[in-house]
Amino acid sequence: VAIYIYLFGNALLGNVANIFARGLVFDPLAVREPQVVLGRLGDAAVEALFSILPILILTAVVVLACSGLIGGYNFSWKSIQPKASKFNPIAGFKRMFGLQALVNLAKSVAKCVLVGGVTYFLIDASIMEFAEISLMALEPGLTASASILTTAFLVASSTLIIIALIDAPYQLYQHNEKMKMSLKEVKDEQKDTEGSPEVKQRIRQKQREMSAARMLEAIAEADVVITNPEHFAVALAYDPSSDDPPRVVAKGADLMADRIRERAGEEGVPLFQSPVLARALFFTTELDAFIPEALFEAVAQVIAYIFNINSINRANVTRSKPAPRVPDDMIFDSDGRPSEVFDDR
Repeated sequence: VAIYIYLFGNALLGNVANIFARGLVFDPLAVREPQVVLGRLGDAAVEALFSILPILILTAVVVLACSGLIGGYNFSWKSIQPKASKFNPIAGFKRMFGLQALVNLAKSVAKCVLVGGVTYFLIDASIMEFAEISLMALEPGLTASASILTTAFLVASSTLIIIALIDAPYQLYQHNEKMKMSLKEVKDEQKDTEGSPEVKQRIRQKQREMSAARMLEAIAEADVVITNPEHFAVALAYDPSSDDPPRVVAKGADLMADRIRERAGEEGVPLFQSPVLARALFFTTELDAFIPEALFEAVAQVIAYIFNINSINRANVTRSKPAPRVPDDMIFDSDGRPSEVFDDR
């Protein structure tokens, strides 16, 4: 804006001078008809408005651009809706005497001191020129005055850049701080979007219970439960009429292994103790998945043994049992880590 005034200030001053000159011309018609005077005043006002319109437009553009650079644009009808809290005198006092009010006051004082000080020194330096202007004719005097004032306005406005260089980073910092949420707000938002942690925990617990119940019910379909014998239990189902390999219908460790063994006893599903095979199946095969190819031979020995004695006594599996061999890369310790040496705990 200051640059525009510096470049086009003489033309603007000329338009204003012409408007005043025409306003000082009186004729008999203007004296007798007040409406004529009002019409001329209206024309002068419109002409003056058009003279300063570029400055107004440029000012609006600069203000919008600066606002966009600092915080972006975000229009919301909620901002203009009436709220009872806006008429709260306590909140008003907080805004008037809060930290933000003190910062705004400090910025205003700094602007006044800086611009006022620079303007004073500029005028003081041009005091002799103003004295010479008083001896000039009207038109040259106006031109010289406009030149001095325009230069002073440009220099004084430029000093605001110093404040802008300090204020803009502060505004960005303050905007970012306002956008941050407190720990309580984060928790509240998480509850609104995902539900409270307590509810989610209860849901997961219920899902685990339902999954365990379905798994225990599936033991009735199993042909054998391979154990280690206490810490792990894996229930396998095999359909001889199908080309599919045996499938894991239930598996568990520790307490779940105990429940699987108990349920197998209730359903009459035989138990087969093979610690190395039980761990291999537990750590390599997901629930309701087929066993890996590397364990086909070992599991086939167990299935064949169970099927052979099934016709004699399904619950009695104490006869001579095979010792299924598991590949070396399928041997695990109790924590699921590959182990070259197997222990039967």
